[in-house]
Amino acid sequence: MSDLAVEPVLGFLERNFDASVARLCDLLRIPSVGTDPAFAEDTRRAALWLVERLRAIGLRAELRPTAGMPIVVAHDPDAPRGAPHLLYYGHYDVQPPDPLAEWVDPPFAPVIREGPHGKRVVARGAVDDKGQLMTWLEAIAAWKAVHGRLPVRVSVLVEGEEESASANLEPFLRANAEELRADVCVISDTGMLGVDEPAITIMLRGIAYCELRVRGPSRDLHSGMYGGAAPNPIHALCRFLAALHDEEGRIALPGFYARVVEPEPEIRAQWTRIPFDEKGFLESAGLARAVGEAGRSTLERLWARPSCDVNGIWGGYTGEGSKTVIPARAAAKLSFRLVPDQDPQEVIEQLRAFLAARIPPDYHWELVPMGTGRPIRVPADSSFVAAARRALARVFGKEPALVGCGGSIPVVATIKERLGMDSLLLGFGLDDDRPHGPNEKFELLCYLRGQLAHAALLAEAARARA
Repeated sequence: MSDLAVEPVLGFLERNFDASVARLCDLLRIPSVGTDPAFAEDTRRAALWLVERLRAIGLRAELRPTAGMPIVVAHDPDAPRGAPHLLYYGHYDVQPPDPLAEWVDPPFAPVIREGPHGKRVVARGAVDDKGQLMTWLEAIAAWKAVHGRLPVRVSVLVEGEEESASANLEPFLRANAEELRADVCVISDTGMLGVDEPAITIMLRGIAYCELRVRGPSRDLHSGMYGGAAPNPIHALCRFLAALHDEEGRIALPGFYARVVEPEPEIRAQWTRIPFDEKGFLESAGLARAVGEAGRSTLERLWARPSCDVNGIWGGYTGEGSKTVIPARAAAKLSFRLVPDQDPQEVIEQLRAFLAARIPPDYHWELVPMGTGRPIRVPADSSFVAAARRALARVFGKEPALVGCGGSIPVVATIKERLGMDSLLLGFGLDDDRPHGPNEKFELLCYLRGQLAHAALLAEAARARA
């Protein structure tokens, strides 16, 4: 256990908060849109900014080339021997800012605005992920400034392709596994339940995404001359899609639920005590009532139960006016959100078998997989989760909730597979931060509390068992 006190570090962060906001704004001004080749040089510039900042606070940092955007790697040269080892992960690339017309201010000209919780910074990347990345970077810097050293061993890994499926991360991890392996990976790319409601994410849903293509006649046909005699692929497609769920809202693929693991009773009981505003959650999307699997709460459906959704469907004539055809082709995009211990490849094969049994022989069909990601469960009883709980309780004055996340963070599964370690998902975003959307923002109160929590985590992690 470290003999370094955390209180001076917390005080340093609070006294120097304005300077940390200025540094965040400097990073936000760099238009690191990693998905657009037109921004390639700016994206690399963001990586260089991070290298310079890491070196300035005393870490040994460098830019590592990949087939795409470079990866920032850093290590603490003054790491204490035998202490737990934390690998911090983040990403410096951001989503495209379109539609530009919906931004109040230019997306890469960060502004500070007043909001219901005080000041907020508005810019692309404010919460996803530059602001959250800076919470732990500022905490590390504060420890170095106050004590000259950290209470634990620390390494850093920041990529520039997260928003484009991290195409080059997996081979990089495979090639550098020995250097990057640690006791736990710390990621701030998730959220809280409210500005005063801290949370640790212990479950992430995985994904199986595919496109179903159905073909009937060899060409579009006149519906008067062929209607009632020719097979219509839109009809076949719609009948199949309607069969994917039963009357109870359960997914009808045989064997689909065989691997689904229920959350522990104490976790489910904790979820019932979460102050979740279901009415407000639905109203924010223009909805009045929730749907889904019968007998399950909305939080269970979002965090701990699998789902299947049609994400797009097309076929035939969809332009202005009329054109009475029986189309030759129809297609739909489908996504399955999966929970532990479901296997995305197994689900795709279940879907394929379901198709084979239901698409009539007059039709030709093709199922095209378009991406998978494994679901993740973090052991809630791990010593690092316990350390994070103590750190958050210190900063927020209350115990954090252990929550799930309906979305997917594929890097968590990649790190588990390639580096053999769990991730600690400690995020400070809010539901209304608009990541990926116009006027993305990050509450400065959340930015400060994120720094304080990460500073406290560094102290608490020194007590964790590797």
